[in-house]
Order: sequence, then C-alpha cells, then structure tokens
Amino acid sequence: MTGFHVRRATADDATALAEVAAVTFPLACPPTTTDAAKQAFIAAHLTAERFAEYLADPARLLFLAEDGEGALGYTMLVFGEPGDPDVGAAISLRPTVELSKCYTLPRAHGSGAASRLMTASLTALAELADRPVGVWLGVNQQNERAQRFYRKHGFERVGVKRFLVGDRWEDDFVYERGLGQVAVAAG
Repeated sequence: MTGFHVRRATADDATALAEVAAVTFPLACPPTTTDAAKQAFIAAHLTAERFAEYLADPARLLFLAEDGEGALGYTMLVFGEPGDPDVGAAISLRPTVELSKCYTLPRAHGSGAASRLMTASLTALAELADRPVGVWLGVNQQNERAQRFYRKHGFERVGVKRFLVGDRWEDDFVYERGLGQVAVAAG
C-alpha cells in the first residue's frame, strides 16, 4: 500500500475514527470475548459522539492515517497519571502518557501505517514543551501480534492489569518505554 499519510485528527474526523474503531477494536480482543461484550464496549467508548469528546479534550491527542479510500487507522494519547493502580505500580517513568489506542484496518496491516502512526505519536510527545518522560500502554495477553509490534517500537513489558470489555474482565500486559530517544523501527 502506498499513498497514505498521517496527520493530527480534528473534530471533523469523529465519525471516521468511530468507523475504524468499530472494525478494529474487535480484532484486538481474544477469541473468548463475546460479540455482545465487544459491542457493549464500542457503544460505550468508541462512538462518533465519544470521539468528538476525545477530540475536544485537551488531555488527549489523536492521530489519523488515511489514504484515498479514507481512514486507515488511528492512535490516541491520554495525558496524566494512570487511574488504574496496577498500572501506576507497574510503570516507572513519570510524567507519563498512555498510548490508549493504536489500531489499523486489516487492509492496512503490513503497510507501515501503524509504524507511521506510532512515529507521529512519539514525535509529537518528544516535541512538547512540557515533555513526558515515558509512555505506557495495555495490550491483551493473547494479542501476540500487537505485543511484537510494541516491542519493535521500544516498549518493554513491565506489569499486568485488567481491562473491562462489556461485563467481562480481560487480562492485559502493561508495556512502557522512555521518550529519551524517539527513534523507532521502520515499517
């Protein structure tokens, strides 16, 4: 795939982000997560209305990858101390930012879009005047593909946490990386 670009998402992108999220979130869930639980999570957290809120929130920063056919994927950064005590205990770099979302549509898998989104996100953090020291994320323990991607981009597993999808708790690993160097693996 060629011809895609990454940019900071704007309020006009809420619907496109929700459409990508509705496709990509279920792909990151383990096979044991029910369709009802996935749909409940999407309805609660990944609608166009919720993305409009996220985009208006000064504690969040979203990036969008797109090509001539439309949105391909996105990332969402959330600034501030983690509210989850398991995450707070696992991470060691402060101040920190959560990489809350990093998803691409299946048609973009292997294209380099996810790496470009990651690079844009990390570069934006490194360029902040009040720059955080670290970035963390949660990834399902069964999502080995995502774990490989995050390790390739300098993240290391530092702990575990639980993540509520619908009415079901999932087990996540917590990954963290420092922002002292922004260089990331290509493609």
